[in-house]
Amino acid sequence: MPQDFDTQRDETVAAFNALQAEHGLPEVADVDYFFVPTHDGADWRALAEELSRSEYSCTYVSADEAEDGTPYLAATLPDQMISATGIWIGEEVATRAALKHGFAPDGWGLES
Repeated sequence: MPQDFDTQRDETVAAFNALQAEHGLPEVADVDYFFVPTHDGADWRALAEELSRSEYSCTYVSADEAEDGTPYLAATLPDQMISATGIWIGEEVATRAALKHGFAPDGWGLES
């Protein structure tokens, strides 16, 4: 099933707006994007290498290390100006790379 980028963008904007309204968000923060493998052959090393070339810092968390037992890759863009559009642009770039390597998007978060 192809990725529905329009729905993904709408969900990101809605989440951003809800967080901004409820808590307020910093002007600058690290933005973390999370990706989960979609099959056993998902290649996190190749994904991390590709994202690194676009300034993402990547960390793979194995099933043994993950709180819920689901492995994932966290791709972080440091020191980003925080806006719904900025978060979406980083998410779309990372998602397109992730899909090529057997990963699906699983949300984003901020670390100020």
